[in-house]
Amino acid sequence: MLGACSSTATMGRNECSAVDWRTIGYEDGVAGRSGAQIGVHRRACAKFGITPDLEAYRLGRAEGLREFCQPYNGYRAGITGAPYYDVCPADLADRFLAQYQAGHELYVHEQRVRDADVQLNVKRAEIARLEDAAARSGLRVIKETSTLEQRVQSVLDARQYAERIGRLKADAAQLERARMLYAQELAAYRAAIASIN
Repeated sequence: MLGACSSTATMGRNECSAVDWRTIGYEDGVAGRSGAQIGVHRRACAKFGITPDLEAYRLGRAEGLREFCQPYNGYRAGITGAPYYDVCPADLADRFLAQYQAGHELYVHEQRVRDADVQLNVKRAEIARLEDAAARSGLRVIKETSTLEQRVQSVLDARQYAERIGRLKADAAQLERARMLYAQELAAYRAAIASIN
């Protein structure tokens, strides 16, 4: 997987002039950042006429990557949904990536359940809002002071609300079935992981 590089902070004049480029490289490596991160540092320091020590940065980053590219970090990065920038050295990449993918798959299963919950809550809130509006329309129909026009419009409004509520309830029922399936898949995946460990 490759992703866009992200910088946590831009370096200022003081950081650029006093920086230990090997340490900066190490920090970027330990964080699993892409090699393109040096470009972010270079642009930040170029404003002050300072050029990074690329060799020191490269050596520091290589050291940091050896620490980052451990299997437990792969799993941790995967389970949080963090991107992987294909940065691990060949001798560490396979084990790191296997754990990253296991963690990422768990993240995807959990995210499906969370997304379904959010969508269900939105649909339920809309159903409640429409039911309330339909009840108000019903009251206008029987209200003594309502005109014939208002009563007719209230009946039409109530019918439209009922149709929309029906569609939303059907959507919610389908989403509930999907959420149940996602929850079962999540439980099965968790059980599979537990049986391996």
